[in-house]
Amino acid sequence: MGILEGKRALITGIASNRSIAYGVAKCMHREGAELAFTYQTEKLRPRVEKIAAEFGSDICVEMEVSSDDSIAKAFKDLKGNWLNFDVLVHSIAFAPTEELKGSFIESVTREGFKTAHEISSFSFAAMAREAKSMLNEHASLMTMTYLGSVRSVPNYNVMGPAKASLESSVRFMAADLGPDSIRVNGISAGPIKTLAAAGVSGFRSMLKHVESKTSLRRNVTIEDVGNTAAFLGSDLSAGMTGEILYVDAGYRNLGMNFDME
Repeated sequence: MGILEGKRALITGIASNRSIAYGVAKCMHREGAELAFTYQTEKLRPRVEKIAAEFGSDICVEMEVSSDDSIAKAFKDLKGNWLNFDVLVHSIAFAPTEELKGSFIESVTREGFKTAHEISSFSFAAMAREAKSMLNEHASLMTMTYLGSVRSVPNYNVMGPAKASLESSVRFMAADLGPDSIRVNGISAGPIKTLAAAGVSGFRSMLKHVESKTSLRRNVTIEDVGNTAAFLGSDLSAGMTGEILYVDAGYRNLGMNFDME
């Protein structure tokens, strides 16, 4: 019997089988969760439906997180299949590609800053607000973040402040929803080769660097993140909320790393 047996989880942000959200879905499905998915546009619907079928699900709802109306409609549509559910996985982030290269000061624009925060951070709170009435007692909400939220990372630029905002939202949401026995946490994953990450200039060099410097001497996988997400969605993590869990092979703990002679 899996640790998510009898639970229902809504997974957002799947773009392909290389997405972090795919790894989360894979591990949650393995642990017995019933899954539902969102897709951004009609163009992406067939791709997401194919992935949903892989996990035994036929529940896919459209959600464009830049629109409050679309978010509200998505949960109304979901209610046509589920009256309630237990886990919400927010795995959505975006910033204009031209702002993910070079100097932060030179690349950042007012619109790009606004877009990065709206899509990558505000959307989590907006989704939680619409989902609240459908969430079972002891429900678990989680989001995906990155080390760039607390440290300067080359070319990550505007996404750094957006992820910092997201992590702050985790703490405020945890305080708001805690009295209703709803938990909110974040997973800070090490760099993973996904479609979204490919937009960050120099990402291949980042992967190579991190692999050589982490305590475990490897990059993490979408399954590593998925296993942690499954834990957070389960009752095994019932006493945890407002936390950011690092799944980065130990990279963030290192102050210095070099071979001693």
